[in-house]
Amino acid sequence: MNLNAVSVIFRAPLKLLFGSAKLSPIGHVSCRNLWNRANKSSFGRYSVVQPGYVTPGREVPPHIIRPVYHNIELSQQEYGKPEIKTREMIDKLRDSCKLAKEILKAVENFVTVGITTDEVDNLVHTLAIENNAYPSPLHYRGFPKSVCTSVNNVACHGIPDDRPLEDGDIVNVDITVFLNGFHGDCSSTFLIGSVDDAGRHLVSAAQKCLEGAIAICRPGEYFCNIDNDYPGKMEEGMTFTVEPVIGQGSQEVVILEDGWTALTVDNSRSAQFEHTILITNDGVEILTA
Repeated sequence: MNLNAVSVIFRAPLKLLFGSAKLSPIGHVSCRNLWNRANKSSFGRYSVVQPGYVTPGREVPPHIIRPVYHNIELSQQEYGKPEIKTREMIDKLRDSCKLAKEILKAVENFVTVGITTDEVDNLVHTLAIENNAYPSPLHYRGFPKSVCTSVNNVACHGIPDDRPLEDGDIVNVDITVFLNGFHGDCSSTFLIGSVDDAGRHLVSAAQKCLEGAIAICRPGEYFCNIDNDYPGKMEEGMTFTVEPVIGQGSQEVVILEDGWTALTVDNSRSAQFEHTILITNDGVEILTA
């Protein structure tokens, strides 16, 4: 979940990854008869996810510094041009990115068959608070939990619930923490138990897309060359996230009534990886590596 001024994100069918076709942006369709029209027979062996029960958001102690959106109406949130960060700002961002990376590593060691995504939310929330950080997704534009967890056919922004992870699932966990005034942001897609070959290939492809996109980042490079329509060029001192979302099938998704959960219309799987990066004088530095 990107909360900075610039995010470079795209979604496309897996078949486009190794071809010359241009990756296409995410699309939206009506959710009417979504479950009936789905057919995953050609996409491999996995369970189609339907949202479960969501518990109330967890409390944040009063001593934790909140981001500005915690008490601001959505209409008041505005973002300007990407800022050029000072050395002091970058040092603070490094700390938040380091914490996000450490929490993501803890999640990697935690997720297994039988664990619910709500338990993942509890782990992320607890680790953020223990390190005097605010779990950034909580209350951002109405998001009810402290982390995004997207399983199988959930393309992105999945809300943690009571569904236990199953053997063969893939789950993206998107960590963002607010520390010392800056959001550190990263995500990975994890294999749960014995994942079929198609699922493993999908996850590997998404990771390769992230690596390839970051590799071209440098001063003077156009943002659109990562396959995003964000205007302008990269400059030294800019920081932003790169977060490819790669799918097996249709590029169309439906956003559920919760305003966040994005499901593929054909119930094909998606995988996502994300890093926060810094444009340096001669290239790029990955702050969440």
